[in-house]
Amino acid sequence: MTSVDLRPEDMAALRRSVQGPVLEPGADGYDAECATFNLFCGLRPAVVVGATDEQDVRTAVRFAARHGLPVAVKTSAHQMVSPAEGGLLITTQRMQGVFVDAQAQTVRVEAGVRWSDVLPHTAKFGLAPIVGSAPDVGVVGYTLGGGQSPLLGRSLGYAADHVRSLTMVTADGELRRVTPQSEPELFWAVLGGKGNFGVVTEMEFQAFPVSRFYGGGIYFAGEHLAQVLEAWQAWLPGVGEDMTSSIGVQRLPDVPVLPEPLRGAFVVHLRLGYLGSAADGAELIAPLRACAPALLDLVEEKPFTAIGEIHMDPVDPMPYFDRSVCLEEFSEKTAQAFVELTGPQSGCTLANVEIRALGGAFDREPAVPNAVSSRGLPYVVFAFAVGAPDQADTLRADLARVVDGLAPWAAQRNMVNFLSPDEATDTDGMRAVYGAERFDRLAAVKKRYDPANVFRFNHNITPA
Repeated sequence: MTSVDLRPEDMAALRRSVQGPVLEPGADGYDAECATFNLFCGLRPAVVVGATDEQDVRTAVRFAARHGLPVAVKTSAHQMVSPAEGGLLITTQRMQGVFVDAQAQTVRVEAGVRWSDVLPHTAKFGLAPIVGSAPDVGVVGYTLGGGQSPLLGRSLGYAADHVRSLTMVTADGELRRVTPQSEPELFWAVLGGKGNFGVVTEMEFQAFPVSRFYGGGIYFAGEHLAQVLEAWQAWLPGVGEDMTSSIGVQRLPDVPVLPEPLRGAFVVHLRLGYLGSAADGAELIAPLRACAPALLDLVEEKPFTAIGEIHMDPVDPMPYFDRSVCLEEFSEKTAQAFVELTGPQSGCTLANVEIRALGGAFDREPAVPNAVSSRGLPYVVFAFAVGAPDQADTLRADLARVVDGLAPWAAQRNMVNFLSPDEATDTDGMRAVYGAERFDRLAAVKKRYDPANVFRFNHNITPA
């Protein structure tokens, strides 16, 4: 633990000035307040403030500034990239407001809200937000990193593209309402710049009149990877923006939560989300259904609230390492390399290696531009390895073999929400992720709003 000189009277004053809990290492509740989704990415801050409202956030940031403490922020804790040692952690899970304006088709959420909290509210009005593959993640963190939907993204773009306004506390402790009119450079930077510019306490965004979809997953035996990839490749150019798809190569655990044919199995998981009718969808995916015998076919008409059933992402915390890379193309040679790296003869041990097809509205600049880094990249690959701490070297080596094996087709830029802790905390790497021009603009905004780099326990952009 990094030593931080916080006197008992300082802590007493902080406790008196906020409504939420203030916890130091060893205190009851400290470990629960610091808990993360990735058990390899534990948090060990010098002090935690469990914020209940924006005033608690302001007080915590001002306290940190007075005492020279860097600040970390945690909502659902799906993507912590630093242990935050020697810093102050603000947790936001107590900030749970969700407000839907059905007439304006907008949603306003407070900082601690997850997508799973939003979906029942929007569904009442037949509306859909641009939620990602895992509804259990936090709305704010997901959106600040771009936000890629497995159903609405190819037709509507990134979640960040549809934000109307943000309320946030910057490093000076000021509460700002950030819109394209009031603070245009900060608005541009925050959406795509992840957590570098302050603590977002509230966000308003557009929702869309969508209440159902045709989709889900089809599981094939892993031995059929090559033919599934071949069929998917041939099929992709002919589908419209109302269809989104991806393929996961999965080595699943033998656990009761999985249905019998998937327990402990090596599978290819084809994921599909279609906005057209079930009849049209069935006709459209017929060539994919016919490419190999299915172990399990879960593609059907579903309510929008079942969007998490497309990817079936895990919901319980686990220990894992991850890597990602965006690809400039997915040619026959790429597919061949993918099979050699992840297929039945590969020796691959990774729990999941997935390739998502982007394109469509993901490539288009929104009406109000933002800093999203991955626009124009056609594919993203995300891989993760699950195991015990004593397997760390092996897990990292297995990840490197797969991701580095795709280097001939790799783009320099990458999708921020998929960056691993190592990737997110490498300054030179972050410059490559955004591209030089975008990174320099972000660094200039950072210098203006956070010149001391108070918010640095994140996908850090250092001030210019």
